[in-house]
Amino acid sequence: MSTSPALRKSLGDIRRKAVDLTNFNPVKESQLQPDQPLPLIIEPAAEQVDLADWARSKREYIAEKQCLHGGILFRGFGLKGAEDHERIAGAICKELFADYGDLPREGVAGKVYTSTPYPNDKSILYHNESSHMSSWPSKINFMTVTVAEQGGATPIVDCRKVYNDLDPEVRTMFEEKGLTYVRNFSEGLDVSWKRFFSTDDKAVVEKACAASGMTCDWHGQDFLRIRQKCRAVIRHPKTGEKTFFNQVQLHHIHCVDEETRNSLLSIFKEEDLPRHVYFGDMSPIPDAVMDHVGEVYERNAVRFQWQVGDLVALDNMLVAHGRDPYVGQRKVVVALGDLVYAKDIA
Repeated sequence: MSTSPALRKSLGDIRRKAVDLTNFNPVKESQLQPDQPLPLIIEPAAEQVDLADWARSKREYIAEKQCLHGGILFRGFGLKGAEDHERIAGAICKELFADYGDLPREGVAGKVYTSTPYPNDKSILYHNESSHMSSWPSKINFMTVTVAEQGGATPIVDCRKVYNDLDPEVRTMFEEKGLTYVRNFSEGLDVSWKRFFSTDDKAVVEKACAASGMTCDWHGQDFLRIRQKCRAVIRHPKTGEKTFFNQVQLHHIHCVDEETRNSLLSIFKEEDLPRHVYFGDMSPIPDAVMDHVGEVYERNAVRFQWQVGDLVALDNMLVAHGRDPYVGQRKVVVALGDLVYAKDIA
């Protein structure tokens, strides 16, 4: 049976339209609020979008969006657990960390960790991951496996806004003096030095400290004190913007809740506290300054309610994160990637 030329043309047009996917985008983008760029929200625009495949092909695009927004919330892709998280984080990052002493390994996937074990009735204050060290991940990825019954948000804050919002005099002190972090490892408090350094050989620890620009001192049989001098403000290597990049709030004793602070100070001298931080010249950071820093962080913080399978991919050098108190079970897994060295940052 023959068909008319007009019918053949019509059928050809239908076939061409059916396979023309050049303008099809499998994802859609939005924001929490029109005037709030952090985080960019990316959701599937079609069924069965493989986020890992898409992310791998769009790695540079994702990095550009992270520079602009600070972070991306991937939602609605049906993610289940640590293996999914490692697959997608590995597509977003060029390389994932295989060993990180401050977090417990998840156990399901080799480069995924569970989030910081900390009492669920306490807040984890704002910090940029590993900014108290001589190297850090430029990317940090969180995925929720179990949502808490109440609370448990992961508040995030753009550190460019924090830098610009600080009192100019305070900002200058941090920028010019930098910070010195002091950490004391003793059994039963925080992670042990053996776990943190992944060795029980003191000579290996001393070599690692020297290589990282840290000083280390042994006190007694098994008490280790390390000091690390770092900048409090850096320029982002891609955007050129200044960012308040540190862990000053997480380490300063004034920022610990009053009950815990009083308990620690009743046990330890200030120099023996598990963690503390000073200006780079070892002068104390006044409590009033820390109150101001906390107010600026909170004024610029963004919160959203976790949904199971949410994945948040942050530029660690632009965005600080924390954790709100919560009730019930909560499980968030973490993957860190694309190492940056302080010596390479202008």
